[in-house]
Amino acid sequence: MAQKPVHEVRLGRIKAAIWKNEVEGGVTHNVTFSRLYKDGDDWKDSASFSRDDLLLLGKVADLAHSWIYDQ
Repeated sequence: MAQKPVHEVRLGRIKAAIWKNEVEGGVTHNVTFSRLYKDGDDWKDSASFSRDDLLLLGKVADLAHSWIYDQ
């Protein structure tokens, strides 16, 4: 069974997936970022970002940080 993120933040086509990790002494979180795009009829994702994606990526990272901090 595939592990799923505990939370996702998405603004437009930029997404952060937040992963929970149980470690000795507590919990940590890791975050992966992706950009969604359409290839024909199929939706795909990439870990590569263009210049125009960077401000939105920063906002998504800020929201992911806030969510983790609140946990």
